[in-house]
Amino acid sequence: MTVRNRLAAAAIGLSAVTAPLGAHAAEFINVLTGGTSGVYYPMGVALSKIYTEALPDAKVQVQSTKASVENLNLLQQGKGEIGFSLGDSVKLAAEGNADAGFAAPLDKLRGIAAVYPNYIQIVASEESGIKTLADLKGKSVSVGAPKSGTELNARAILEAAGMSYDDLGKVEYLPFAESVELMKNRQIDATLQSAGLGVASLKDLSTSIPITVVSVPAEVAEKLGAPYVAGEIPASTYEGQAETVPTVAVINYLVSSDAVSDDVAYAMTKSMFESLDEMKAAHAAANDIDVQKALQGMPVPVHPGAQKYYDEVGVKAE
Repeated sequence: MTVRNRLAAAAIGLSAVTAPLGAHAAEFINVLTGGTSGVYYPMGVALSKIYTEALPDAKVQVQSTKASVENLNLLQQGKGEIGFSLGDSVKLAAEGNADAGFAAPLDKLRGIAAVYPNYIQIVASEESGIKTLADLKGKSVSVGAPKSGTELNARAILEAAGMSYDDLGKVEYLPFAESVELMKNRQIDATLQSAGLGVASLKDLSTSIPITVVSVPAEVAEKLGAPYVAGEIPASTYEGQAETVPTVAVINYLVSSDAVSDDVAYAMTKSMFESLDEMKAAHAAANDIDVQKALQGMPVPVHPGAQKYYDEVGVKAE
């Protein structure tokens, strides 16, 4: 049996193959993630293991990045085969929103799947006295790496609440882990992190200093509209968090590009949904991944290879 046929029969399950996989796509899959203390990275590591088994002739690697915006630009440039991104970033990329970090519309992006929601998690040191969004006025806050998906979320949340960075006492543009270190050292009052529930950086923070998880009222989500929705951070998600806290959530997507072959996109999609236990073992956020919601609100065209899988399992766009 040829290598090509082994891939088709054992990994993808295609019944007939008429053309070989493109050399680049077959030989190399770069999974674009985020900072190592976030959720994208452990999810990406799990995906890399799944893809290594499903595509034995491919070289698979995980790249830690500045997350959503950088991932989308790298995909457009052909420097990645699949990456994680927040839904609002994908939408802004397709539109070519320069303020968000996209100099022109990114027309090569292709959707693979909606995965899990990111929750806007604003955490303050207890001693800061911050309990509400309004309490952030005059305080020092880290809002994520510059023009990252988290930072775009921060701008949107503050604007919907009638505020801006000008209302804050000091703004730091730092990734999750660095933000937490500043809070531990009492150098900033709060951090806004857009991630799956139970993100490692905030778990670390909550076991180091007393914290307050800041509420974001449902009317903020209503004002923002899609792809934002109202959400909740359940009690005990973090150490010392006694009550459920309302917040805003936004869906994450796995995105590829039109340079990736249909066969490889099909294999990446199928193997992930058939290996959800491995994703869940990597991070609890994967519990929200549901194939029936895979096309929910997709901001860019679905990759034909992914669409082939959804057609097979009867999943339709909402």
